[in-house]
Amino acid sequence: MPCETPHPTPHWDIFCRVIDNFGDLGVCWRLACDLAGRGQVVRLWADDVSALAWMAPQGAPGVEVKVWTTPLDMTDIKPGEVMLEAFGCTIDEAFVAEYARKIRDKGQKCAWINLEYLSAEDFSARCHGLPSPVMSGSGRGLTKHFFYPGFTTGTGGLLREPDLLARQARFDRQAWLDDLGLPWQGERLVSLFCYEPAGLDALLLSLASGAQPSCLLVTPGRASAAVRAELARMNTLDPSWNQRSVLSVFYLPQLSQFDFDHLLWASDVNFVRGEDSLVRALWAGKPLVWHIYPQHDGVHAHKLATFLDWLQAPASLRAFHRRWNGLDAPGPGLPDAAFEPERWQDCMAQARAKLLDQADLSTQLLNFIAKIP
Repeated sequence: MPCETPHPTPHWDIFCRVIDNFGDLGVCWRLACDLAGRGQVVRLWADDVSALAWMAPQGAPGVEVKVWTTPLDMTDIKPGEVMLEAFGCTIDEAFVAEYARKIRDKGQKCAWINLEYLSAEDFSARCHGLPSPVMSGSGRGLTKHFFYPGFTTGTGGLLREPDLLARQARFDRQAWLDDLGLPWQGERLVSLFCYEPAGLDALLLSLASGAQPSCLLVTPGRASAAVRAELARMNTLDPSWNQRSVLSVFYLPQLSQFDFDHLLWASDVNFVRGEDSLVRALWAGKPLVWHIYPQHDGVHAHKLATFLDWLQAPASLRAFHRRWNGLDAPGPGLPDAAFEPERWQDCMAQARAKLLDQADLSTQLLNFIAKIP
């Protein structure tokens, strides 16, 4: 009997618009690498790829990076079998037209995915996987599908590479800190990746007044600018605020995505922001505080609350999050929220265990693509 011709490996086109702080690009790069590591061929289109120079300096086998220009020059460009638009970006009509022509000529199914933002809100499970017929434009007659990452069954899960847990188990904290040039003497390590948090002054004072020495590991960009500005203000108002030198500050260089994971694994407490770093901090399994991206209409407050509900966060962690994100201000009858990471560890460990019981995002995405009629 003749052998069956194996089905060719799907080629993916992932489109990403860099909106702010390269978080979207960070998620898309991790997804592209994870898919490529599972045997897929991936082309990542982004309108600003400059951050990949430090985020992923070595590139990744199976991932081709393309600069997404407008208008998009389609010369010598042939769409793959899967077209994924990340976070509501709009793919160029010319590319969609070529994709539509290809799948119609070859009788292939339409695998057009709209990858949405991560949320713990109920609509993530309710809307996950829903079809959306395209009624106009060059993709008219095609159907795209919504794919929602999430924290619960019924959603698309979270990005988690197959070797992540093994890499974490092999991680040598002391060796990594030595390579970083940090003279660590056993003090508590607190990583800081944030915007301009309302509770930064309270955190610095809490660390400086604590019984345990702490070292604040500050990431470049907005976090380091915020810390430098706050330290200058505090030193002017009260030069003795850290007179026991219980708190030290170490400003980090730009870290690749691999080394950002190492930072989270090395630290005892992680302050993170956005989507990608939140997910990586959850896998780290350490106490974390999330600086959610602020939105002018205030919907981020509800988004944060639903995440804390899913986390089953203790009262002190909820209060700290609200203070950190500027949702509560200290005042008469409302003291600053206490920094109590030792009381937060259990819920983090339980959350990580729940997530490990669920299929990861890439696995679910591959299964979803395979089942599209």
